[in-house]
Amino acid sequence: MKQLRAIREGKVTLAYRNWKKSALKAGSTQLTAYGQLMIDEVTPVPESDITEASARASGYAGKAALMEELAKHPAGQLYRIRFHYLGEDPRIALRENNEITEAEMAGILKKLASLDKHSAIGPWTKQALTAISRHPEERAADLAAALRMDKDWLKLNIRKLKNLGLTESMKIGYRISPRGEEVLAAMKRQ
Repeated sequence: MKQLRAIREGKVTLAYRNWKKSALKAGSTQLTAYGQLMIDEVTPVPESDITEASARASGYAGKAALMEELAKHPAGQLYRIRFHYLGEDPRIALRENNEITEAEMAGILKKLASLDKHSAIGPWTKQALTAISRHPEERAADLAAALRMDKDWLKLNIRKLKNLGLTESMKIGYRISPRGEEVLAAMKRQ
């Protein structure tokens, strides 16, 4: 959390990661607990690239602390990632916006229909939104059991609803957003 705060404040703009394959690309964005990052550079580097100064620039006390962290995930290539803080998580403003135009609503409903159509378990979006609306902050395991869905599958797919601004992750469980309430009402009218 301390590093994420430093990232938001612009004090940390560098990271090192061991990956089998680069998980990020320059020009892409990454959501974190403190907002959205713009990825400026992703470069494979040798371990000698890490210096005391670069370790501190990546939010660690020094090279030894960074190397200790990297040793937890030793497989793969070492990458240097340069980034900057882009701003707040755009889903926050989106989920609070319940003034949805007809065109926006049509697009959201089309996206939800696509999620249902391509799901291995069949239609699930309306069912999940209804359950979250009726049982806010219910543990994911309990919600999954009530819906007769795999917990990990449900958590992954609720993220898709969150990306549309329809739900919000809580300390425990989820809640439906004001935007999600409007969309759920539109789904019920269909």
